[in-house]
Order: sequence, then structure tokens, then C-alpha cells
Amino acid sequence: MTVSSGENSVERKSSLSGFAPLEAVLFDVDGTLCDSDPLHYFTFREMLQEINFNGGVPITEKFFSEKLSGKHNEDMALVLFPDDIEGGMKFLADKEAVFRRLAPERLKAVNGLYKMKKWVEDNGLKRAAVTNAPRENAELIISILGLTDFFEALIIGSECEHPKPHPDPYSKALEALKVSKDHTFVFEDSVSGIKSGVAAGLPVVGLTTGNPEDALMEANPTFLLKDYNDPKLWAALEELESAGNAVV
Repeated sequence: MTVSSGENSVERKSSLSGFAPLEAVLFDVDGTLCDSDPLHYFTFREMLQEINFNGGVPITEKFFSEKLSGKHNEDMALVLFPDDIEGGMKFLADKEAVFRRLAPERLKAVNGLYKMKKWVEDNGLKRAAVTNAPRENAELIISILGLTDFFEALIIGSECEHPKPHPDPYSKALEALKVSKDHTFVFEDSVSGIKSGVAAGLPVVGLTTGNPEDALMEANPTFLLKDYNDPKLWAALEELESAGNAVV
């Protein structure tokens, strides 16, 4: 497949050519397949205000991005309810139920996702979704987006020994697909997720769908994108193909 790009060249750092021939692509779910962070933020803000968290002062987007986005529920319970983890987990379970009720009407795919899906399929690559979200959330989001048959594996952080930012979820995905970290790359949108992929020895392409660029860069992604239509991505994929990408 020929890849077209709106740019004639790509920044040297924005390169994936060293990972040819490519075997697989791994995707986070929230914020990577769909821009779900605004819905998560809305749900947290409303429900926390109802229980008079922070004296009833609504949480800010900055607080959500820095303290909650991309984190596993147990870690979020520690942030929000350090003196009542059990109560915190109950709150988070209720919050996830509200999120799932609202999701079908509010979630849309990140721009260019289906173009990227076609590229992965046309190149015969293996693929998995890797997330810290509860399984019910992840399966619902994937279904809403029409991607149930696209993914060969779904890896859930809470079902690993350690969730993101530890490497376990991405290491488990490599094992499930029987592919090498030297011929696989990751799409992620959170600091926690980028750290997880990097810790697993994988190149990570970061999406700036919901988190500040400077915070994401501190997690050491290979490069950052606005979305899957970003010319930088297609230049990198074109370079990857030129380097000899073929199904292994």
C-alpha cells in the first residue's frame, strides 16, 4: 500500500523505520481510539461535586489530567480517597457505570482512526488493545467504534500483575500476539500509558487528544501527533514501508 503524506520529510525523531519489518501495532483505548477524556472528566466532576469532594469545589481539567487520566482505578482511589480506599473503589465503580450509560451517545473515534485501521489491515499486521480501563468499559468502547473484530487481543491492566505505568500490560500483549518488541509500536495518549510502553521496550507514538504536550514529552514518546490524520504519522509510515516493511 502506498502511503501519501502532506509533507515531503519528517523530523528525524519522528521515525519508525528502525522497527521494520513491522509485525504489530498496539493501541490504548481511552483517548487513543476515541476522545473519551471529556466524558470521564464530566462524570468525575459532577459525581465528586455531589459528594462534596474538595468542599464542593468542582475539580479542574488540570487536576483530572495530572491526577486521574490514564490511571488504574486503584491508583485513582488512592488519589481521591486516601483514607477510604474501599469507599473510593465503590465510588469509582459507580462512576464507571454512569460513564458506560452515557458513552454510546457521546463517544466518537479520534480523527483518522479508520484510515489507520485500514493501513494496519492492508499491511496484514497483528493488533491488540491495551488499557487500564475496566474490561466492561473497554469492550463497550471497542464495540461502539465497530472494532470488536479488528483486535486480536484485549489486555486489561487490572488483569496483569501490575497495570500501567508498569510494563506488564504491553509485555502481555506482545506475548499474546507472539510478536517482538523490536517490530511493534504503540499508540498512547497518557503519561501513564507512554511510560508503560517505553518500560516494555516499545516505541510509543503519543496522541495529544487530552493531555498537555509537555507532560507527554516527559514520558519519552518517539513523537507526538494531533490525531491519525497528522501528516507526521503518514510520513513516518511511508518511511517505515520504504525501509522494507513486510509481514513477518
